Amino acid sequence: MKEIRFESPLAGELVELSQVNDPAFSGGAMGKGAAVKNPKRRVVAPFDAEVTVLFDTKHAIGLHSDDGADLLIHVGLDTVKLGGEHFTAHVEQGAKVKKGDLLLEFDEAAIRAAGYDTTTPIVVTNAGDFDRIVVSLDGKEIVTENKAEATASASTDDEEYANLPKEERVAKLIWKYVGGQSNVRSAEHCATRLRLIINDKSKLDEKAIENIDGVKGQFFAAAQYQIILGTGFVDKVFDAFVAGTNLGGAGSNKAEAYAQMSMSQKISRTLGDVFVPIIPVLVATGLFMGLRGAAMSLNFAFSENVLRMSQILTDTAFAFLPALVCWSTTKRFGGTPVIGIVLGLMLVAPQLPNAYAIASGDAQPIMMDIFGLSVPVVGYQGSVLPALVLGIFAAKLQKWLKTFIPDVIDLIVTPFLTLFISMLLGLLVVGPIMHWIELAVFGAVQAFLALPYGIGGFVVGGLQQVIVVFGVHHVFNALEVQLLATTGVDPFNAIITGAIIAQGGAAAAVAARTKDKKKRALYISSIVPAFLGITEPVIFGINLRLMKPFLYALVGGACAGAIAGFLHLAGTGMGITVLPGTLLYLNNLGSYLLVNVVGFAVAFFLTFSLFNPEKADEE
Repeated sequence: MKEIRFESPLAGELVELSQVNDPAFSGGAMGKGAAVKNPKRRVVAPFDAEVTVLFDTKHAIGLHSDDGADLLIHVGLDTVKLGGEHFTAHVEQGAKVKKGDLLLEFDEAAIRAAGYDTTTPIVVTNAGDFDRIVVSLDGKEIVTENKAEATASASTDDEEYANLPKEERVAKLIWKYVGGQSNVRSAEHCATRLRLIINDKSKLDEKAIENIDGVKGQFFAAAQYQIILGTGFVDKVFDAFVAGTNLGGAGSNKAEAYAQMSMSQKISRTLGDVFVPIIPVLVATGLFMGLRGAAMSLNFAFSENVLRMSQILTDTAFAFLPALVCWSTTKRFGGTPVIGIVLGLMLVAPQLPNAYAIASGDAQPIMMDIFGLSVPVVGYQGSVLPALVLGIFAAKLQKWLKTFIPDVIDLIVTPFLTLFISMLLGLLVVGPIMHWIELAVFGAVQAFLALPYGIGGFVVGGLQQVIVVFGVHHVFNALEVQLLATTGVDPFNAIITGAIIAQGGAAAAVAARTKDKKKRALYISSIVPAFLGITEPVIFGINLRLMKPFLYALVGGACAGAIAGFLHLAGTGMGITVLPGTLLYLNNLGSYLLVNVVGFAVAFFLTFSLFNPEKADEE
């Protein structure tokens, strides 16, 4: 094993590179090593070496040791902007120095007073030449294992479990590298990922997990440690992972995850929990609308009865949308789902003036005098926010009533009071206020998407996958549902499909330029889900890890979104994109294909021509 070991060239507090507030250093892009917080004013040579680099600004110096190590000492972060102020060099570039020789002096107090972080990274820039890098200071050591050793370690561990079925081998290796059962609070899985709540992140060996044969990537998101395994395989690994433990329940995992989320993540996840269960119905409705629109564009004639039957298929979900939203919301917040259904149906009761009829001028609101105020009472066909807020209120009210209503009359009194109070509040207070807010919000959204020259589509297409990375993309669900309910089409779907296929295009370019057959096969297996509308494997397994492909994919998504916005392209439904999403655009297939081709082509071309994965692996 080839090892480089040296004493820190600065006095202070030795810390991991991951604690440096600069992604170029903390992510390892500049090299491997350690950092010194609150450094003292002197930088000395940690070994006999040649000064290979001395910046004019004197904030950083490079050394080449007799053992062949290239060391970069970078005093502070962004201190290049000081232009050499507060720094003094005691050597010149090309000079030969001995261990302990004074290299630089700096005024740490003045640098902090100027607003700069003095944390100093100390990195071996040719870390690939060493299996092990050890930096020490005052008895503390920080040890960095090179990537090659982590791979070898994973390979050795693979041999340890070679006789086991693949899913059991992967599960055992994950257990080993996540720090054992005592470090996992709860576990669940989705379509592609194993999701864990970890007690102590410092016990994770993320590199070793990423090198397990069968793992396509790993990352932290929404307070969960997520390991990408792929569709189908994740179910088998999960079963093997939780076997013999008490981690099989998903409910505790969700509770733990919510407790650790930021407020924006909690809002997004809550909206996801509410709208995801009703999306399949809206997808099916959208497919029916797309098929009918395509048939009519081909001049197919429908009899009156057949047309009526098709309208039942396409219009029912949206006519009773408040019932679906109120049911899902009440269920999500711990109320009785059937109360949510009935309450939602009250919002669209036939005794109320129909919202669509009011919009067309064929009906007028019922005006009721409440404490001297004239309140318009209407139906809320196609509305989302009134049902959402009312569902939350009803669930909370029901749970509160149960705290003091005797069990013997609970079955009768609690539902009655919940429905009665919620109905009055919904029709007279919540409904009018939320409907007004709803109109304002979605009016602004529609105006933004309708900006000339596809500007709105350009912005949304360029940022949508960034929002996915931060785990708050479910906030778009409410917007899409409302757009479908009020306009019959969803322009968001057309924009984000370009952003999704762009991530696949960038990853495809990385695979095309990768010479290692095993890596290329792994990349390709991660790319396939992107063509089905699932980008997490390519984002976290390839593009975001390499960074530049992710940025090029954002450019591709912005270009595709701009074209979608310029052409006013919109789907007849939501929830499916890219290849499956074709069914939502049967009446405008050419434009949809153009958006997807542009998103893929721009991201692929930029990545293929400007990014070399072989060089990235060497850095």
